[in-house]
Amino acid sequence: MLLCISITEVVEFFNGIKDLKTTVVDTREEFSYNLKHLSVDFADVKGQESVKKALEIAAAGGHNVILIGPPGAGKTMLAKRMPTILPPLSLKEALETTKIHSVTGLLPEQASLVSERPFRAPHHTISDVALVGGGVQPKPGEISLAHNGVLFLDELPEFKRAVLEVLRQPMESRNMVISRSRFTVEYPANFMLVASMNPCPCGYYTHPEKECVCSPVTVQKYLNKISGPLLDRIDLHVEVEPVNFDTLSSEEIQAESSEKVRERVLRARALQLERFKEFPDIHCNAQMSSKLIHQYCQLDALGTALLKKAMNFHQLSARAYDRILKVARTIADLAESEKILAEHIALAVQFRNLDKENWVQ
Repeated sequence: MLLCISITEVVEFFNGIKDLKTTVVDTREEFSYNLKHLSVDFADVKGQESVKKALEIAAAGGHNVILIGPPGAGKTMLAKRMPTILPPLSLKEALETTKIHSVTGLLPEQASLVSERPFRAPHHTISDVALVGGGVQPKPGEISLAHNGVLFLDELPEFKRAVLEVLRQPMESRNMVISRSRFTVEYPANFMLVASMNPCPCGYYTHPEKECVCSPVTVQKYLNKISGPLLDRIDLHVEVEPVNFDTLSSEEIQAESSEKVRERVLRARALQLERFKEFPDIHCNAQMSSKLIHQYCQLDALGTALLKKAMNFHQLSARAYDRILKVARTIADLAESEKILAEHIALAVQFRNLDKENWVQ
C-alpha cells in the first residue's frame, strides 16, 4: 500500500517525478498483539464457577446472557472479562469493525486495523437514537459500534423501556435498518448482548445474608421493566451470588485463566464452523434458524422427556424452547459430544432463572 500525504504527491507520482513509500500492514502482528496483551483475565476472579461456566457457554455459542445478582457480587467485573475468552477477530470481521469505527471517528490515529473485539458499555441514560444510530447526519449507534463484539448494558431495568424495545429487531436480524423521510440506511449489528441487573430495587432480594426491604409486588414490578419478548431473546439467565470471605481470602484457590477457557471456546467454535460450512451467514449456534435447530439439535427419549417437563413446569414460550436447544447444543460442543444428552439439557434449563415461576415468591 502506498502512503500519500497530499494530492500533489499523487500527481507527481503518476508523472514519474517522485516516488512514494510503501506502507506494509502486518495483520498477523496486529492480531498477535491482541492475544498476548490482555488487560483483564478470568484468573483474577475467585469463585463464581457457575457464572464463569455460563459465560464460557455464551462465548462458545455466541449467546446473549444476563447476570442477575445483588450489588458487589461481581457482575460488572465478570462482564468486562467476556472479550478475553471470545475467538480473535478474523480479517473479514476486523475490516468490517474498522469501517464502522472509522466512520464515527473512533479509530485511533495510529491504528491501521481494529484487532480487538469491541466492548461497548453505554450508560442507562442513553437515547434510542444514540443506541441504534441515525440522526440528521446518520451515524452508527452503540449496537453497530459493538458489531463483532460485546454490548454490555449494566443495570438493565434502568434503561428506558423504549430504548430496550428497539434492541429486539437487531438481536434477531443482526442488522439495523433506519428509515427517515429523506434516506434509508442499514448498519451491521451482529453483537453479543451481555446485560446485568439487580434482582429488585434495593438489590438484596436474592442475597444470602442481607435482608431485602422490597415487597413481592415491588420486585415483580421492577422485573417487569424488561419485557417478556426481550428476555426470550436472551439465551442465558444467570444468577450471581456474592463470594464469601473464605473464598476471597484463600491463597490455595487458583482461578482458571482466560487463555485456558478460550482454548475450549475455540475448539467448540471450530466444530460449529465445520457444522455450518454450507451456510456462509451462520458462524455459531446462536445464529441457527428453526430449521437448523430441528436438524442439529435432535434429542434422545430421556432428553425429550426432561425438556418437556421443564417446558410445562416453567410455562416456557416457544422462543425459549429454541434458546434452550441452542444452548444445549453449545454445551455438547464444549464437551465434544456429537449428541445432546439429558445432562446438557438440564444445564441449559438451569440457566433460565428468570423463566422460573418460583424465582419471585
